Amino acid sequence: MTFGLGSVAVAAGRNPVQPHAVMSPLEKAATDCFAETVLANPAATRHARAGRWYEAASVTGFLCRPEVDAMIRVHDQLYGRGTGTRYFQNAYTRHLGRELAERLQPTLERKAMASAEPPADKGDASEADKPSE
Repeated sequence: MTFGLGSVAVAAGRNPVQPHAVMSPLEKAATDCFAETVLANPAATRHARAGRWYEAASVTGFLCRPEVDAMIRVHDQLYGRGTGTRYFQNAYTRHLGRELAERLQPTLERKAMASAEPPADKGDASEADKPSE
């Protein structure tokens, strides 16, 4: 398959926010995988809670390799050899951080609220600190 310069120019401007009939389901599958694996991994979840989305996805990224490889392979077929890797490392990765924040932040906040302990009652603490007679 041969691609002209126009295809490469289109690939450079490709943006996950603008849906593409073939790429959109592949991008969604990869993003879904990253979201699921980040929540399932304590180290990745810690990064996510701190707003370090790239690091969160990196911790578990190897688990999403099949989805990422499919996305890269199809991008290469559509836009030219080598464009898929560049797309993944640049536009998709920037999009992934925003997408993970949007998807996971509400879940992380709910989990933090659910696991939060009520504050200790100051009256009980001061009674416990008194020496017994």
